[in-house]
Amino acid sequence: MAQQTQSAAASGTFAIGGDLRVNRLGFGAMRITGDGIWGPPVDHANALAVLRRAIELEVNLIDTADSYGPDVSEELIAEALHPYPADLVIATKGGHTRSGPNAWTPNGDPMHLRNALDGSLKRLRVDQIDLYQLHRPDPNVPFEESVLALAELQRTGKIRHIGLSNVSVAQIEKARRIVPIVSVQNRFNNATGGDAVFNGVIDDETLRVVDYCTAHGIAFFPWGPLAAGKLSAQRISDVAGAHGVTPNQIALAWLLQRSPVILPIPGTASLAHLEENVAAGAIRLTDAEFAALDASAG
Repeated sequence: MAQQTQSAAASGTFAIGGDLRVNRLGFGAMRITGDGIWGPPVDHANALAVLRRAIELEVNLIDTADSYGPDVSEELIAEALHPYPADLVIATKGGHTRSGPNAWTPNGDPMHLRNALDGSLKRLRVDQIDLYQLHRPDPNVPFEESVLALAELQRTGKIRHIGLSNVSVAQIEKARRIVPIVSVQNRFNNATGGDAVFNGVIDDETLRVVDYCTAHGIAFFPWGPLAAGKLSAQRISDVAGAHGVTPNQIALAWLLQRSPVILPIPGTASLAHLEENVAAGAIRLTDAEFAALDASAG
């Protein structure tokens, strides 16, 4: 397949919170850990190489979480990249606990969030987190209590900006009445589209969230941007063939063109896939191609 210039700068830029300007195509650091997002990677040196190559390709937005490993992803980021480039934005998350591979339990208790943040600061070797996101609302803790805890931590200077993940429009609005929210991270890709999965329920809530973020200038990080290989093959393959690129690259290009606030954060433990993903930032779909993909996605 043909490759475009491999620089995340080709994807354009967005200023998260108005002051953290990043190239729109970022890197999700979940898959550099072990199987089931549990434990260390099988190839430690390769994980470090992927992170360093991302920076060489001008990726300056890395998304991670304390629960990736747990702890492992943040530790690898610091090992590979500290002291950090001046323009690098590291977004991390708190609000999940782990009991084993592929096991995730929400924990939005304010004390847990305070401890989680302190752990992230230590592992990332920083005094302030650029963007700290509530990983998921905890059904056993009032949502406002979790958000208030982050607002208090922001006032101490430990958090620069606050974001949310896996939320509805109503929850975003509720949080914004407490503290400014600069980003939202929900599952969104061309395979889900109008059947976007939101908290395990098939509906169009994430489409409403994307539109809400676009209207209010809130960064939207689509997690699972490549749908774990479940993209609508024929439709995307036809467009990919016309451009001489891969279906995954077309899926990323579609996300970038769908809204100026969308910042895809594809994750990978492969150097080749990293370079392929970054190259997608230079692809420009025709109006007809975008319309065909967008119509089928919702």
